[in-house]
Amino acid sequence: VQQVEYILRDTGVPPSRLLLEVTESVVLENRLDSIAKIRQLKALGILISIDDFGTGYSSLAYLRDLPADEVKLDRSFIQTLVHSEQDRAIVKAILDLARVFRFTVTAEGVEDEEQLDVLKQLGCQHYQGFLTSRPLAVKALEVLLGKARSG
Repeated sequence: VQQVEYILRDTGVPPSRLLLEVTESVVLENRLDSIAKIRQLKALGILISIDDFGTGYSSLAYLRDLPADEVKLDRSFIQTLVHSEQDRAIVKAILDLARVFRFTVTAEGVEDEEQLDVLKQLGCQHYQGFLTSRPLAVKALEVLLGKARSG
């Protein structure tokens, strides 16, 4: 937490522009200490995202105490979403819980339009994955963003 404070001070980056991703398994390793540190980061104004959500052996009860802004649905749910009623049900349940807890949900690993269509039907508004773009070098990203702004 102190290191993040120094970085914010030294760079002048507004805390609300920083989103830190923490994997669910890291939070669960030492739940109480992790939640305390996340709360300290949130007090600085930083946004917190829980990555790989739903893959750990977490109790849903810990959601009450989790001071996060976003959860990222693990790609393992997305890969079989189109053909698996069970995975659609899990994703829907997570989306419903996220609304109650006021989390943003980002689906990871979206690779085709069918997956995106199902996610939209379920109410998921954010996604990332190869459907949009493969990983890019900085220069290629700048070109892509330049086209997005001008197009």
